[in-house]
Amino acid sequence: MQPIDRVEGRAIPFGRKNVDTDIIIPAQWLKTISREGLGKGAFETVRAEPGNVFDDPEFAGAPILIAGDNFGCGSSREHAAWALTDLGITAVIAPSFSDIFSSNAFKNGILTVVLPQEAVDRLMEVAATDPIHIDLESQTVTTPFQDRFTFEIDPFRKTCLMQGLDEIGLTLAKTDAISAYEAKLAIEKPWLVPAAA
Repeated sequence: MQPIDRVEGRAIPFGRKNVDTDIIIPAQWLKTISREGLGKGAFETVRAEPGNVFDDPEFAGAPILIAGDNFGCGSSREHAAWALTDLGITAVIAPSFSDIFSSNAFKNGILTVVLPQEAVDRLMEVAATDPIHIDLESQTVTTPFQDRFTFEIDPFRKTCLMQGLDEIGLTLAKTDAISAYEAKLAIEKPWLVPAAA
């Protein structure tokens, strides 16, 4: 995972409530185990609507998505997080998220920011014309118009995102402790250690 300390730039002012994972990435895109190319299928049904924000050149490459309440509800599909990442999304701001989606987003290096509806409404206004700045260290979302919103995040998730650590990275960070344990085990309980080939 890439470390995240700040996310800044244009934000896609989507804002819809109760967007489930089937809307984020439709089922026909779930046949792959690759994380590459899923951005093409992201929000496919929404993109079929004339004038949708996802195909507006003004928001091309935007790293932030502003969503409505209960974003990511529905089935537990990690492909939803993969699709957002492939679309270039690094952070999603919404009043609330499905727990499973929030967990999948975190495990794939996407920052989920929970803010009150009033703050999300204001950010939707700003996003139409101007960039938004998210500072994970200070846990703030700011705009060029002096808006400043603070958000809460689990300290463990914050540390992992800022250091770019996924579950494999967390394990590799303990390599010395794992090696020491295995060496001790080989001495104290050699029958548990597989014989060298």
